Amino acid sequence: MTNNYKPFYLLIFVLALLVSFAGITTDFFTDDQGLYAAIAKAMVQKHDALQLFTYNRDWLDKPHFPFWMAMLSFKVFGISTWAYRLPALLFFLLSLLYTYLFARRFYSKEVALTAVLILMTAQHVLLSNLDVRAEPYLMALVIGSIYHIARYNDKAVFRHLILAALLTACAIMTKGIFVIVAVYGALLGQLIFQKKFVQVFYGKWLLLYLLTFIFTLPEFYALYIQFDLHPEKLVFDRHHVSGIRWFLWDSQFGRFVNNGPIKQQKSGDIFFFIHTMLWAFLPWCLLFYYAVYKSFKSIWQKIKLPEYYTLSGGLLLLLIFSVSRFQLPFYTNILFPLFAIITAPYCFKQLSRAGQYYRQVALWLFVVALPLVIVVIHIYLKPQSNILFVVDCLIFGAIALLITLKVKTRSYKTFMLTCCSVLFANFYLNTVLFKTIASYGGQVNAAKYINQPQFKDASIYSLRPSNNIFQFYSNKPVNYIPMEDFGKLTSTGKDIFFVNQPTVDYLTQNHQDFKVIASFTDYPQENILPRFVNHATRNMVLAKVYLISK
Repeated sequence: MTNNYKPFYLLIFVLALLVSFAGITTDFFTDDQGLYAAIAKAMVQKHDALQLFTYNRDWLDKPHFPFWMAMLSFKVFGISTWAYRLPALLFFLLSLLYTYLFARRFYSKEVALTAVLILMTAQHVLLSNLDVRAEPYLMALVIGSIYHIARYNDKAVFRHLILAALLTACAIMTKGIFVIVAVYGALLGQLIFQKKFVQVFYGKWLLLYLLTFIFTLPEFYALYIQFDLHPEKLVFDRHHVSGIRWFLWDSQFGRFVNNGPIKQQKSGDIFFFIHTMLWAFLPWCLLFYYAVYKSFKSIWQKIKLPEYYTLSGGLLLLLIFSVSRFQLPFYTNILFPLFAIITAPYCFKQLSRAGQYYRQVALWLFVVALPLVIVVIHIYLKPQSNILFVVDCLIFGAIALLITLKVKTRSYKTFMLTCCSVLFANFYLNTVLFKTIASYGGQVNAAKYINQPQFKDASIYSLRPSNNIFQFYSNKPVNYIPMEDFGKLTSTGKDIFFVNQPTVDYLTQNHQDFKVIASFTDYPQENILPRFVNHATRNMVLAKVYLISK
């Protein structure tokens, strides 16, 4: 990389940070982050960091680490939307640091910087920085673990041993033991290609495994306290549920074969993540596939690669995800730092004539398509103000023009314009489209209504367990009762129930007496339907939610 291009890298980096943080205050519009934020809020309100509750009921689905991070943020900054997202965004920044450090150790500085920008501009990474679940944490913890393992493999330094074990343990306490497939799979692949496979049984690695287990003990203790110590609790509609067994087996292998207590309605498709990557790792997906092909070709031809950690860890876990029968699109995010490092060298290196043509087409496809898609969305969306769209066009249009005029090397120009294109698209999504969706959040508006002083003595209930955005934004604790039990509840005269339209229809059909306190317009979907984007047809996909009393 010439020094003339470094300012462009810095500019793109700063803009990518701006886009990533642009939606930090946007109200929740997906249920999962409402659920996770509500659980962390309950930990603060109950002064209990070991037990997880939703609707004042025991909750067993995910390990504790992300909730500990959100709880800590709530304690420092207060309970708010942005305080929930902040620690995840900080871990996202940590994933960038570790991506750079790992790539810089095995590749050039140019490749390391390029890998960072690829990770920052991957489509699902940008979405996950707004729709925060566990993925930003896992990205940092997985690539950080692999980095310190690589350093420890080169030289048995105590610092890298401790950090490798600690980060791996935190990753396990974020998603479960399956994440060690990426971490230890990376190590295993590297040792196999170095013809040092037998070393996995050496004392220095056994010490790593032992320390990782020790650092994971807080998770076992928390699960034991909440569940194993209380076999009388009703969890998954049965008693004698072991939290430790769930953590070690049901949450992992049960999901793998899709026969655990939590099931996915549609069983897995072996090609699911192959086509999911086309949009999740957009705009780098096509180039990534080419990079994997070239890497395997080099291995076949016995050409030594700079390292085998990323290829081994990333593809092994992707393979396991693919054969799993429980699949969700955001699973691949945790591998994106590895995929970014695999892809980065092929953004600039000299390729065959066919390879250079493929690279140009694979990237220019998104350079052209993404801005066009955003323009079409804006035309149909008709937001209340055009200011942010105009700002978006001016900023990224000016940068694209500057890149076109000043960057002479074709490969660099294409790479920078690709980054610019995806950032243009996601600045609009984060500042206009997602805020428009959030403005139709009936759960948020209902919670703000119930937070008024005249309802300070009310008892709040939800008749469905999926109204988690309402649960988070309500200042008062929200209890859950099944809608089938609505008629059995003896009213105190101060009970208020949050319900959606299907629940109201059910109560009406079953001749249950209730009165509506207030109603709110709601967009009940998490998917962005074209009929919602189109202002003319938006009312067709809107619904109502209600606050009712008996």
